[in-house]
Amino acid sequence: MAEVSSFEDILNNNGVLVYTNVGTSMMPLLRQRRDLLIIRKKEANERLHWLDIPLFKRDNGQYIMHRVMRVRKQDYVMCGDNQWRPEYGVREDQILGVLTAVERDGKTLDMASTKMRIYGLLQYIFFPIRASWLFAKCVPGALKRRILKKH
Repeated sequence: MAEVSSFEDILNNNGVLVYTNVGTSMMPLLRQRRDLLIIRKKEANERLHWLDIPLFKRDNGQYIMHRVMRVRKQDYVMCGDNQWRPEYGVREDQILGVLTAVERDGKTLDMASTKMRIYGLLQYIFFPIRASWLFAKCVPGALKRRILKKH
């Protein structure tokens, strides 16, 4: 049986990771199981920039891709484009790589392009509205689960 390599192994050996994502936290930018993601290894002393989309590993071992909402002195604040709750305290040592491009329907979306930077900026600017809408959308389901749990 072939040994499965971790994302860290692939990035360390090749400098690039190409895979299809699982998850909806970065929708509509990243379509689950449809888009091909191209992630370059983060250099040792490299700091991320505002609006970058890094691949990082939570302390529980879960791999996540979210957008940098704030660069702080010791860490980062991240949030998925389809999330309403920011994630605070993402450390430098958790970051494995940075999304550089997305292959979609035979076309390449370069994350450094003006179009994609504007898209990221709009996600940031409209975050309060988007977060409120996403939160309001999840409240009925949360209430229903809480009520059913009590019975």
